[in-house]
Amino acid sequence: MDNKRTYAIIATVVAAILWSTGGLFIKLLPQDAFTILFYRSLYAALIFLLIFRKSLFKFNRLSLISCLFYAPLLISFVTATKLTTAANAIFLQYTAPAFVLILEPYLIRSKIKKINIFTVVVCFMGMALFFVEQFSKPDNWLGIWLALASGLVLTGLLVTQKMNKPEFQPGAVFLGNILVCVITLPWFFKSPLPTILENNYLMILGFGQLGMGYFLFIYGQKYLPAIESSLIAMLEPILNPVWVFIGYGENPGWWAISGGIIIIFALTFRLWWIEIKEKKVFSGIPVL
Repeated sequence: MDNKRTYAIIATVVAAILWSTGGLFIKLLPQDAFTILFYRSLYAALIFLLIFRKSLFKFNRLSLISCLFYAPLLISFVTATKLTTAANAIFLQYTAPAFVLILEPYLIRSKIKKINIFTVVVCFMGMALFFVEQFSKPDNWLGIWLALASGLVLTGLLVTQKMNKPEFQPGAVFLGNILVCVITLPWFFKSPLPTILENNYLMILGFGQLGMGYFLFIYGQKYLPAIESSLIAMLEPILNPVWVFIGYGENPGWWAISGGIIIIFALTFRLWWIEIKEKKVFSGIPVL
């Protein structure tokens, strides 16, 4: 194995681990979702400036459209994580590839494939299990719907970023973080300054989870096939509820675990099937 490939695998694994810590730190922070969003996106924008510099200011029409998907994606995900379990939030967000598969034939004029139909059906079966548990916990309904909404807006982000040229993609994410800061600015003014520990958590969310996670994944994609980087990225939804259980003591419930396993299985199986049978994959860059 050459050094570039080894470093790319390590970078992608670290990116997935960084992404997976989001649920834990959002749960640990006492601030409301919108205050967390302000600091998280502010720190992410700063690290993006340090890493990408002038390339962040390359915009086009698709960059602006992607930005308008990115901001509600962050808002819905963080709010959902506060209102329901971290497992519900991350697994329902990962239904986005299923929605992409539904839209794919209309966007790129491709034929409807049996493996895509299978993936969509199984993902929606897994999604249904999240709603079963909510009949005994009606207070979580808003969180569930927001988590599902984050999957829908992530679909829009993945599609518009995939359609855009690579040099315009970081700028779209940077713009999205600036937009989140503008939207959540009133909550920043109303809230007291975070303690040193709280600010450390917020910096981890901004600098590490969003900023470095995105940078490392981009680096890994340069030297890894899309199938491999996509499969490694599946570590995020698997590890997210694990960290929350260990660090926060939140039990996601068996229905959520079962639904999450079904969704991850369907997406992983499709990636494997396409690599083995068709040698073609439609993938996007996770940015949460």
